[in-house]
Amino acid sequence: MHHTHKEIELAARHTLSIIVDNEAGVLARVIGLFSGRGYNIENLTVAPVDLEGTESRITVVTIGTPHVIEQIKAQLERLVPVHRVADLTENGPHVERELALVKVHCASEHQPAAMRIAKAFRAKIVDSTLDSYIFELTGKTEKTKAFIELMMDVGLVEVVRTGVAALTRGTDAL
Repeated sequence: MHHTHKEIELAARHTLSIIVDNEAGVLARVIGLFSGRGYNIENLTVAPVDLEGTESRITVVTIGTPHVIEQIKAQLERLVPVHRVADLTENGPHVERELALVKVHCASEHQPAAMRIAKAFRAKIVDSTLDSYIFELTGKTEKTKAFIELMMDVGLVEVVRTGVAALTRGTDAL
């Protein structure tokens, strides 16, 4: 295949931060924009950003080429309840964290391994019975995935994850 002036655009993971009015139907409209055009949402969180609860921040992790990401941002900005859209991945250094609760059922011979893994990942035990644990883990998505994979070998039962919370570094706000 021969390519001329334009390089092949590679799809990459992007974290978008969207400030919206906190009103009924806004989240559905944002999700609809993605699903209606076949864009995949890898991760999504939403929560109020002010004490009055008038605005919310929607954080969406999606994968796309630079062209697709630009299209998504332009379409989001045209939605009426959307105030601001930022691509944290493009805007430089940012902090991303995710919380996971991981339930493990382990036979006594697997308990030392579960404890070693939890200690290495700085996971906290937030509940336990004679043969099960619930671990709380906070960190980057990659860390969460690695922890879950390791716990599969010792008796993973169930996982719940919050999705990504992210902010740009420095003093600027969205």
